[in-house]
Amino acid sequence: MEKSGSGNGFRKIWPMEDNMQRQRESVSLTPMALGVENMGAEFLESLEEGRLPGGSDSSQQGGHTVERKPLRGWRSLQWVLRGCPRPLFRWMGTGLLCTAYAAFLLTACLLDFQRALVLIIVTCVVLAFLAHSLLKRCLGPTLRKCAPLQGHPRLLLWFNRALALAAVLALALWLGLDTSQRPEQLVSFAGICVFISILFACSKHRHAVSWQTVFWGLGLQFVLGLFVIRTEPGFVAFQWLGDQIHIFLSYADVGSSFVFGEALVKAIFAFQVLPIIVFFSCIMSVLYYLGLMQWVILKELVPPPQIAWLMQITMGTSATETLSVAGNIFVSQTEAPLLIQPYLADMTLSEVHVVMTGGYATIAGSLLGAYISFGVDASSLIAASVMAAPGALALSKLVYPEVEETRVGSGEGVRLSYGDAQNLVEALSSGATTSVKVVANIAANLIAFLAVLAFINAALSWLGSLVDVPGLSFQLICSYVLRPVAFLLGVPWEDCPIVAELLGTKLFLNEFVAYQELSEYKRRRLAGAEEWVGARKQWISVRAETLATFALCGFANVSSIGIMLGGLTSLVPHRKSDFAGLVLRALCTGACVSFVNACVAGILYAPRGPEASCWGLLNRTLSSSSFEVYQCCRWAFQSTSLEFSPAARDNCCRFYNHTVCG
Repeated sequence: MEKSGSGNGFRKIWPMEDNMQRQRESVSLTPMALGVENMGAEFLESLEEGRLPGGSDSSQQGGHTVERKPLRGWRSLQWVLRGCPRPLFRWMGTGLLCTAYAAFLLTACLLDFQRALVLIIVTCVVLAFLAHSLLKRCLGPTLRKCAPLQGHPRLLLWFNRALALAAVLALALWLGLDTSQRPEQLVSFAGICVFISILFACSKHRHAVSWQTVFWGLGLQFVLGLFVIRTEPGFVAFQWLGDQIHIFLSYADVGSSFVFGEALVKAIFAFQVLPIIVFFSCIMSVLYYLGLMQWVILKELVPPPQIAWLMQITMGTSATETLSVAGNIFVSQTEAPLLIQPYLADMTLSEVHVVMTGGYATIAGSLLGAYISFGVDASSLIAASVMAAPGALALSKLVYPEVEETRVGSGEGVRLSYGDAQNLVEALSSGATTSVKVVANIAANLIAFLAVLAFINAALSWLGSLVDVPGLSFQLICSYVLRPVAFLLGVPWEDCPIVAELLGTKLFLNEFVAYQELSEYKRRRLAGAEEWVGARKQWISVRAETLATFALCGFANVSSIGIMLGGLTSLVPHRKSDFAGLVLRALCTGACVSFVNACVAGILYAPRGPEASCWGLLNRTLSSSSFEVYQCCRWAFQSTSLEFSPAARDNCCRFYNHTVCG
């Protein structure tokens, strides 16, 4: 019997209960319970408690418990560990890694500086971003307080107006000087004016258009194009980036050759191009798991200035719509809305229109690899994707201005998901699994659209034969209907029919088929094929190829309507009617974004390499021949990319004989 702890009664202890109680009292934690022989955990615990690892704090002597005092050395180490900040060991590890990397970089530079140049550039870019982030975090508030226009909205307004006026005058002066050498650039400038006028006429609320947003967006688009197309550092940087992406994507051939065989990969389109999408999707999934894509897209709508932050502060747009458009540079029209899924239900109609327009005006990063594998110029594709982001924001706000109060004004509280992957291997596997649906969708669409196109052409040819119009086809109709659009882009008139066909294919079928056809024209030009076979042109000029690359860069086609509606409706079902009312307007706006993008490229395009130096020489009046003239004429006769002007042809034909001289 045992006295109860409550009341004055007694409670009986049964033998079985007594045994169970003794067993419970005898149970103690061992190192195995802390983990699978987790000696590290035991060691750290012993240090924190001031005792030797593996020892005991007490001992039995004569039935009495004798407490042991911690050793003096362990006790000193305990206070040292407690005095150190918790992230100390992490910083020590980071420091060791940085030291090892610096030693590796120095060794590579000493052995061969030219070979290590790529690694040096990447290191400098990363260090620049880290330094900017550190300075902004430490000195940002101080610098903002010292800004001369801080707290003076009227002065800031006049400063913005003066800056805009200076930009307009500089653009007019630059156009006047630059177009004196290449008058065809004025056609592209006129194209921008025409497209903007049409969009303004179709605007939902013309009185509410924020011209600051429109002009800032077009200005950013122009500055990005100027850096990529006209400046030597920008051109070289994007050319190098395109080459590196091309080399990187070629590693997909290893996996596809192992699965399908090298012969099939080289001979069959599906085995050559579609595995690249699988490979690229894996890489994108890993980048999202590591947080690098979130850092590039967002980094934080607060410091340091990244894509979304730059567009938001200059154009005055909300954080959610800006983030969606910035994300469209890297992901598809159905994946970008996932970045802002928690905010879709409360977004205004104007913001939803921006989300749709951004999806139609850009292409997915995974498909970028497929188009590059066709042979399409990588630097032009990358530049078109980046330039389309501010253009989409500007033209979307022109067509559907903001007339409601936005719920999310700044970037505070906007967060990006890191995905569901728990480790790097799962991220790789998830990316590959996700791409299967994309690859199957592309293959099925190609089969269906090309089959439908063949049927339409056969039907049109039969109808044309009934009225003595032979060769009537979908491409022929597009070459006439869309020829003015191609001309407004700045395409030479003789190349307009082919570019118009490509635009029609992109708008009514999809851009995948259009880029495939464009790559075929480029292949013929590089192979030195005859320019004309009968009445049919076999290839187009380099300028026309470049402008077509910009104009085709986007998902704005009829088949994308269902994709866009299905993706957004699955996220916010109760706003289905809002999405359906905006989708056609957004589709047309997205197509015009690509056209304006091509017009900007047409204004900035200038021949490079031998074409640039020989173009200026051969278009001057030449009184006598020289070795330089001979070299340029010889190169021009053999090349298919030089656009002969009458003066250049007369100069070369006066000194040398060739078939082009007639």
